[in-house]
Amino acid sequence: MKALVKTQKGKGFLELKDMPEPRKPGVGEVKIKVAACGICGTDIHVKHDEFPYWPPVILGHEFSGTVIEVGPECVMAKVGDRVVAEPHTKACGVCYLCRTGNVQICPSKRSPGWGIDGAMTSLITYPEKLLHKIPDHMTFEQAAVVEPTVNCVADIIERGCIVPGDFVVVIGPGPIGLLAAMVCRAAGAKEVLVVGTPADVKLRLAKAKELGFKTVNIAEKAAVDVVQEMTGGIGADLVVECSGSPRAIPGTVELVRKMGKVCAIGLTGNKNVELPWDKFCSKVITLYFNMSTTYSSWDRAIAMIASGKLPVEKLITHKAPLAEWERVFAACENLEGLKGLLIPE
Repeated sequence: MKALVKTQKGKGFLELKDMPEPRKPGVGEVKIKVAACGICGTDIHVKHDEFPYWPPVILGHEFSGTVIEVGPECVMAKVGDRVVAEPHTKACGVCYLCRTGNVQICPSKRSPGWGIDGAMTSLITYPEKLLHKIPDHMTFEQAAVVEPTVNCVADIIERGCIVPGDFVVVIGPGPIGLLAAMVCRAAGAKEVLVVGTPADVKLRLAKAKELGFKTVNIAEKAAVDVVQEMTGGIGADLVVECSGSPRAIPGTVELVRKMGKVCAIGLTGNKNVELPWDKFCSKVITLYFNMSTTYSSWDRAIAMIASGKLPVEKLITHKAPLAEWERVFAACENLEGLKGLLIPE
């Protein structure tokens, strides 16, 4: 089968290769025929040697598909199920994090796409316990955007505890930022302001406007001035940082109100960030750091997409066969695309 493989350490070294089919499902496992796989920022970080990975490894963890084979002792999955899957493979199950229900940050976890072979291919063998069924009316393309949506649901609703009526600022209008804005609105935010740069104007801020959000280009007006005007000088109840920019992150303290919340989602690519710590302290800000997803956030996200509250399909700008991966990767990296999907041959 054809697969997109990170062949060795270093920048680049992505190759479309013929790979053997995955092994037959073992105890508690299923084999899935992949329908669509999204390109994530993690895949791009792996490409550029900016994220942990164990080559050679097939990329991709944002996927949807159909169960085509069921292994021994499976109790829920059956052939024909349409599914998405949590990426918490290789969690040990016995450390204090796993035993307190936090398998997503188990030190032993190695997720598909970087720790074990992922879904930018035709077939993948997967633990049944990590599957979530999708409704019949949900397309596989929508379902391939479930995983990044789940991150926003876990970070903003479950951890960030957004409250209906909140004024929210989202920094960074990439795919995650736009999904974050949509989740905030679906959760009852009074207003969502999306902040971007001149590079975002043509596509990303334009899409934010199309989705009905107010926007600001920081080259034209300071975000803090807009927030002060819109909130009567109080500041935002919640700031969601999705840019991962070391220059933008310290400025969240200027945007948030006293006793407000900052939800950190964007990764910097291992760059250091210098924070005005005393300002954060004096404003008594709650700062939430986030990584990965919870079991409950998957079903919440699936329900929100299925109900139409989160029209995630509007973020899909590129859909192409796996053989055209270079074009779609380039579009996502060069700010010419939002969410790109690769479809196995």
